[in-house]
Amino acid sequence: MMANNSGYRSTVTAEGHLVDSGVLSEAMDLIVRGHAAFVMKRFTLGATNLQPSQAVIEVLAPNQQALDAVLDRLVRLGFYSAELESPIVRQARKDGTAPADFYSTTNHSTEVYFRGQWQQVRNQRMDSVIVVSKDERNPACRKLRDVKRGDRVICGHKGIRILPEFKERDRSDFAFMTNDVSSEKKVEWVAGRVAQWIRSRKGRLVVVAGPVVVHTGGGEPLAEMIKRGRVDALLAGNALAVHDVERALYGTSLGVDTKTGLPVDNGHQHHMRAINAIRLAGGLKKAVSSGLLREGIMHSLISKKVPFVLAGSIRDDGPLPEVITDTNQAQDAYASQLQGAEIVLMLSSMLHSIAVGNMLPSWVRTVCVDINAQVVTKLADRGSHQAIGCVTDVGLFLNLLRDRLRSPR
Repeated sequence: MMANNSGYRSTVTAEGHLVDSGVLSEAMDLIVRGHAAFVMKRFTLGATNLQPSQAVIEVLAPNQQALDAVLDRLVRLGFYSAELESPIVRQARKDGTAPADFYSTTNHSTEVYFRGQWQQVRNQRMDSVIVVSKDERNPACRKLRDVKRGDRVICGHKGIRILPEFKERDRSDFAFMTNDVSSEKKVEWVAGRVAQWIRSRKGRLVVVAGPVVVHTGGGEPLAEMIKRGRVDALLAGNALAVHDVERALYGTSLGVDTKTGLPVDNGHQHHMRAINAIRLAGGLKKAVSSGLLREGIMHSLISKKVPFVLAGSIRDDGPLPEVITDTNQAQDAYASQLQGAEIVLMLSSMLHSIAVGNMLPSWVRTVCVDINAQVVTKLADRGSHQAIGCVTDVGLFLNLLRDRLRSPR
């Protein structure tokens, strides 16, 4: 598209599978919707699956405000200024705040341009700021609440380059970055593919789980995976642990017999009695060491010394002694266990899955299993576009995954 002779213009460039992933058409669309125009200065199409495409586009706008708004959106698609300018850096004036025009991060790998070279931003996560040292080195993401007065915060969009994860061109395999949510996908096939990932991984496997895991019969296969060293950390809330303990002590979950599926007399009291028993024992770890708690997910975690974090909620009963009731502390504990994660399994917990999704960089393999397709859709809506959805009963999925992991390769 040709434009008028406006003096408000800037040239941007991007590399990657721009056509396959729809990035190029999305970029052109947002330029036009931003009341600007563009000139395609150069475009090279990648000829193979490994060879990226490259686009160089001149953006022309009626005023500086419109140009800045378009450029800010283009940066989030992976475009960056062809002029290679260093970012604007301003000092924070107050603890827990940033300058008004601070750059708000995505979950994609990000680089900033200082001293003639691109520097990788550490601790990548969405919805944070980028803080850089006085010597313009060591850029890192930092939560807004953790910003201190005097911190040097990157502002605007200049000198920032995002490296988004693009869809794989080879669609014959279980492509990673597909954002695929379908109830038609065969759960047996998905479980087999995830099992392959688990066997071949070099990083950590983190499980995010809700109480439905216990309700649907997924507790035993998950506990076995933990015992066999397949799980490196578990992130959950009070309810998962409570109903896991209830099943271990009384054979029920929410008062329903986990073997017959039938409610038992006074079963509605069991979860409260389970909480009381653990509190009397002095906590989950003491309940295991004393022999009170002899099976289940929490027993396996504690016996194998696998770290877990239980984040509190305003609706919690009890809660159990190990539950972190301070939200900020729980967030930090979650983030700590997600360091080095290669695979994250999100198992029927919308609240905790979305929270974890906000903490993950986009290159972490993320699988969300839920009977409700809207859970995965909400993850994508909130920026976790890498989440692959399997719409099925989580108990069925975990039993199939355990069976695949038991089988020879």
